[in-house]
Amino acid sequence: MSGLTFLIMFMFLMALTAIVPALLRRFHIPSVVSMMMVGIVIGPNMLDVIRKLNYFLGRGYPTADIYLVLNVLGLLGLIFLMVLAGMEVHLSVLRLERKAVAWLSVLTFAIPALAGYFVYAFFEPGHTIGKLVYASLFASHSVGIVFPVIRELKVTRTRFGIAVLASTVITDLASLVLLAVCIQMSRHSTSLSIPGSVSIFDHIDPSALGSWFFVLFIIAIVGYIVLSMWLIPVIAQKVFSRIHHSDDSRLTFFLVGVLAVVLVGEFIGVSVIVGAFVAGMAIVRAPGFHDNDRILHRKIEGMGYGFLVPFLFLTIGMNTDLKILFNAWENIAMVVLTFVGLTASKIVSGWVAMRLSGFNNAKGICAGLMTVPQLSATLAAANVALHLKMIRPEFFNSIVCLSILTTIPVPTLVKYIISKWNIRFDQVEDQVLQDFATEPEEEII
Repeated sequence: MSGLTFLIMFMFLMALTAIVPALLRRFHIPSVVSMMMVGIVIGPNMLDVIRKLNYFLGRGYPTADIYLVLNVLGLLGLIFLMVLAGMEVHLSVLRLERKAVAWLSVLTFAIPALAGYFVYAFFEPGHTIGKLVYASLFASHSVGIVFPVIRELKVTRTRFGIAVLASTVITDLASLVLLAVCIQMSRHSTSLSIPGSVSIFDHIDPSALGSWFFVLFIIAIVGYIVLSMWLIPVIAQKVFSRIHHSDDSRLTFFLVGVLAVVLVGEFIGVSVIVGAFVAGMAIVRAPGFHDNDRILHRKIEGMGYGFLVPFLFLTIGMNTDLKILFNAWENIAMVVLTFVGLTASKIVSGWVAMRLSGFNNAKGICAGLMTVPQLSATLAAANVALHLKMIRPEFFNSIVCLSILTTIPVPTLVKYIISKWNIRFDQVEDQVLQDFATEPEEEII
């Protein structure tokens, strides 16, 4: 009975993650935002609720243990979220529409990254790591928003859809690599050897290698990604070919493989979000992963979105204290500059890239708008940066506000602009090469 308090709290939280998103969905509010808003509301009051519940039940349950369990579930949710994001990536799209993909990838990474760097520098001019972290947050896109919008508009087979989706994948991966470099810089800013760290780079004196230290670190990251993309599908094919597609042990082997990739990344010094994203990209390429009924894929999505991922956004919301925003004018200015800086830089960079690729102004603005929403990867990266004390809580709160402000209205705005301006994607110049037009849709996206 000593765990009765925890069981009631757990049931309460699970009920909230099921009921609130369903209620808010009719107002076109994404489930992720709904769960985050629940965390924001209950976060400051969680301690009082637990104390009153303990008093009512007459049995104490350590409050710290409840928070520990929630944080562990949140970490697993983070891993699953990035794995599922990686599983949406099909590298075949990178072969299509190279010019537009190249321009979009470069400009929608570089221009927003510079905007994020200078927005942070306006408030913290002497904090280099924070400026680079904010640059990586600005540079990232949201596959979870871009992909559904492209699919709903039925433009996945067009030059426009392929260019936007492929560039989203590239910029997301590049922003995660930049974050990994920032984490390594942060670890070495306080100590040359981090006690308890398993990363080999945490135990190397950067001064001994000079400027080559981060060059070697980036080479290690690239090697880790390439090796994972080659080795994981080979191993997965051999394992899956020996197990019936409906056997639950397939999910067990999947979990072991993902955690192994994440652990190897930890040995290199790569953040778990990078390792999990790479694991998702790699595992989905295994020939034995896809069966006729997509049973394994549905099990992974069910375990992730149905159980673990909600706890990630609950804990993100619980770590958000919006009252801080009203403590000083500077905090409100952070939110305003963050929102204006990211929105303007994304729209401008997307418009310029699409114009350079031969698209008209209307499609350029739509492409820029599609990169504005900041959701899964951005919030996950901001959460990691906050826990490692690379950014202050005020900046973390600004990113949370940014996510809410950009995720809800932008997809609707894109659809409105396409309808209002009568933008069409069925002209001859919008179609992809014929040899790709015959491929199954799931292979293209």
